[in-house]
Amino acid sequence: MNRHSSDELRSWRRARTGKGVLKIGEVSCPVALYTAASTAERIAFHILNRKTGHRVHREFVDAKSDKPVAAKDQVKGYETEAGEYIAFEPEEITKAVPEADKTLDVEAFVPCQVDDVYFDRPYYLAPSTPAGVEGFVLVRDSMAAANVVAVARTVLFRRVRSVLIRAHGVGVIAHTLNFDYEVRSTEEAFRELPAVEADEEMLDLALHIIKKKAGRFDPTRFDDRYDAALLELVKAKMEGRKIAPPKAPEPTKASDLMEALRQSAAAKAGRTRPTKRKTPAPAGKRAAKSTRPKKTAKRPKAA
Repeated sequence: MNRHSSDELRSWRRARTGKGVLKIGEVSCPVALYTAASTAERIAFHILNRKTGHRVHREFVDAKSDKPVAAKDQVKGYETEAGEYIAFEPEEITKAVPEADKTLDVEAFVPCQVDDVYFDRPYYLAPSTPAGVEGFVLVRDSMAAANVVAVARTVLFRRVRSVLIRAHGVGVIAHTLNFDYEVRSTEEAFRELPAVEADEEMLDLALHIIKKKAGRFDPTRFDDRYDAALLELVKAKMEGRKIAPPKAPEPTKASDLMEALRQSAAAKAGRTRPTKRKTPAPAGKRAAKSTRPKKTAKRPKAA
C-alpha cells in the first residue's frame, strides 16, 4: 500500500476548497472539492526598490488628494457615470449575494460533447467520509456507463456557479463553467476572416504531415518555456553570466508555403523531449542562502 508523505498530505489539505453534498434526486453523498490545477510551482518575483534593494508594498491612495486610504475606510463602488459612483458597505453586499450553499444539486445529465470554451476551472471531487464512498461510486460508474456528464449548480466563493461533473478514472472531476454572457461570440471573433479555401495540393501535403505526426496527447512532453527561461535567467544572474536572447522564428512567406510543406512532408517526424526543471544553484559554496530563489510550493510527490 502506498503511503503519502506528510508534505503531500498537507499539500492536499491546502488544495481542498471545501466540503459539500453531491445530490442527484434523493441520492446524495458527502464530497470534498480539491483544486486540480495550481500555478504555485511557477517562478515568482517580488517588486523591489532599485536603489535600496528592499521590497516595496502597495497601498490605496485617494485619486484626488493623493493621501493613503486605510483599509477601514475603503468600500466598493459602482460607477454610474464618468467619475460618479454609488458606494456599497460590506454588509449590503453580504445580504444581497447567495448564502454558501454546500449542495451540488444535479439538474441534468447531458452527452459528453460539451464545448470546452465554457470550461473554467477543474476540481477533483472525492468522498469526504467513508460513508459516502458507496454513493460516490454509484454516481461515478453510472455516468461512465451511460457516457454522460452531470450539470449541477452550487455556490462557490459566494457566487452561484454551474458545474460540469464527469467520471475520471477512479474519481470524478468537476469543472466550473463560464456563463453564456462571458463567452465571446465566434461570429464576432472571425468576422474579418476571408472566405478562402486551402489549395488542394497544399491540403494533401498538410494531411500527409498530420498523419506522420499523429500520436497521443502526453502533457509531460510540453514544458513551460517561459518559466524555464526565467529560471535560466535567475541561474545565470547568480553565476554572473549573460544570456543571449533567443532569435524569434521568421514567419513563413505565402510564396514559400508550398516549399515549406514539401520539406516538412519529406522530413522525418521528430519528437521533442521535455526539459527537466532544475532549481538554480549558487555559483560557489560561499553563496548566501538568501540569494537562492524560493519556490512558492513543493511539487507533490507521486503516490
